[in-house]
Amino acid sequence: MIELKEILKKLELKDLSLEQAEEAVKKYFFSDLSDVKIDNHRHERCGFGEVIYCKGKTAAQIQKAAKEIIASGINLLATKASAENYEAIREIDERARFHETAGLVYLEQQKKTKTGCVVIVSAGTADTAVAEEAAMTAQLNGSKVERIYDAGVAGIHRLLFFKEVLAKAKVVVAVAGMEGALPSVVGGLVSCPVIAVPTSVGYGASFGGLSAMLTMLNSCAPNVSVVNIDNGFGAGYMASIINRQSKS
Repeated sequence: MIELKEILKKLELKDLSLEQAEEAVKKYFFSDLSDVKIDNHRHERCGFGEVIYCKGKTAAQIQKAAKEIIASGINLLATKASAENYEAIREIDERARFHETAGLVYLEQQKKTKTGCVVIVSAGTADTAVAEEAAMTAQLNGSKVERIYDAGVAGIHRLLFFKEVLAKAKVVVAVAGMEGALPSVVGGLVSCPVIAVPTSVGYGASFGGLSAMLTMLNSCAPNVSVVNIDNGFGAGYMASIINRQSKS
């Protein structure tokens, strides 16, 4: 995508008319595709481009967004994606890949050197989908990721075997459903931030993840913060920012 200084320079040299320059500046900030508007400037502001949330969108809308993001040369990431969503994006670019467990479609056009250490811990195997959404998001945003899966409080001794891995972490993402106790335990073992992710895994009284979320919000470990239910993407994104800013 043409840079803002280039647009202004071309205007100064009269290589662009005022109307052409105005349109180019608008496109520099966002692409207006009627029902879809892509924030082209987000990568510059935030370090990570706009992400497509697939649920509730038609195949045509997803294709519009994917085509614009890919054309800009930045990494593509589509969350909560189905196999049908993947096929729609593959029609735009066959290089796109699908992580079925995480429900992610991605295309890494700008390969970043993976640095630091983000550790993803899940309580049970049923939490893996959300945990992988967090892990893949952090990886695509330039973080080294280590995974510790199925290490919840019902068999807490499993987690303690990975204390050396936890000690390396710049940030931990703890993913749990049921009663959601895992993040508090992890918070008491590490000196870094812990991002708690409640999942909708559990029996009736778990209320679709609400019980786990309330437990996490009431954590007595002061290094624990909480994202929304099943929001692996948000946790992975935040973890990558913390990891990137860590100096130690």
